[in-house]
Amino acid sequence: MNPKGDKPKSKISASRKLSLKMLLLTRACEDLERETQEREEEKVRYLGEKMPPLQLSGLSLDELQKICKQLHSKIDVVDEERYDCEYKVSKHNKDIHELKLKVQDLGGKFKKPALRKVRVSADEMMRALLGSKHKGSMDLRANLKSVKKEDVKQDKVLTSEVGDWRKNVEAMSGMEGRKKMFDTGGGGQ
Repeated sequence: MNPKGDKPKSKISASRKLSLKMLLLTRACEDLERETQEREEEKVRYLGEKMPPLQLSGLSLDELQKICKQLHSKIDVVDEERYDCEYKVSKHNKDIHELKLKVQDLGGKFKKPALRKVRVSADEMMRALLGSKHKGSMDLRANLKSVKKEDVKQDKVLTSEVGDWRKNVEAMSGMEGRKKMFDTGGGGQ
């Protein structure tokens, strides 16, 4: 490359490039036409081989029924082959898709899509996890303990009896305080 970072000039002139492109395009068109013609000839040959022309004039009813049964059996065989081919194609397409994903994973250029935030209730989550086993609704608030007002009042009374901790410490200091504790059954602390 040039030190300026420009593209290097080609050694072929523009008119020569144009003529080469035209030659390539005409060659490609000719090849394409030849391929389509070969496909048509192959199709006609295959149909002539598999399905010879029918001679129906002057045949009795029994012979026509035989021909119909033969045609039906051939149709069944062709349908089985078509089904097998379609199955193989779909299987190969799945394999190709899986291999493409593996190549992307190995290349490390695959971007994970951004996840959306979804609000799901507890019932919907349990239904998704357990399926049909999940019965009824799951009310989480009903399972919580309820606090009665009487319990709260008793707690306040106990804390008010204790009072200031400094008074309690002064009262219980020394041997007299310990004696009071044993006499009252440990009610001081």
